[in-house]
Amino acid sequence: MPTRLTLRDGRHVLLREICEQDRAGLLAAFARLSDDARYTRFMAPMRELPDVMVEQATHPEPGHECALVAVSDGDGKDGGGRLVGGARFVAPPGSEVCEFAITLDDDWHGVGLARGLMTPLIAMARARGYQRMEGFVLAMNTPMRRLARRLGFTDVACPDDPTVRIVTLPLGEKAAVGGAG
Repeated sequence: MPTRLTLRDGRHVLLREICEQDRAGLLAAFARLSDDARYTRFMAPMRELPDVMVEQATHPEPGHECALVAVSDGDGKDGGGRLVGGARFVAPPGSEVCEFAITLDDDWHGVGLARGLMTPLIAMARARGYQRMEGFVLAMNTPMRRLARRLGFTDVACPDDPTVRIVTLPLGEKAAVGGAG
């Protein structure tokens, strides 16, 4: 699965599945996030990432979770070899619906990295037979909502919280067309 991706600004990243050895990189990436970015991703103020979340993030449960990371190449500007983004999906056992989440370093927005992570994540969810992918996005997170629409997601109000939108992508039809492979 490891794939090299060239972003719009010329920077390069390696996309791959997360592994246990990414623990320190994940903690460092979280520490670099601004308070606003943390709130946008976790929908709550967070000063540090709880150990249980780090453990879950670096040990996706086979068959129910998938997590991808983007690792920078290092051009002198960003230190190189560091985690600069991640995307994941999670589904309860037996569910046909998976929920996604994505996080990017603050200085990696607007260069195509979110799309670069979401595209293979969607393909992996289809390949695993999920019928729908959904995400809960803050209504004020216009860039994520715009990307979701470009990727084919619908965007509707959350009935329980007016500050949240639910973005949904049907996966079943294209999974059948794309076949296994």
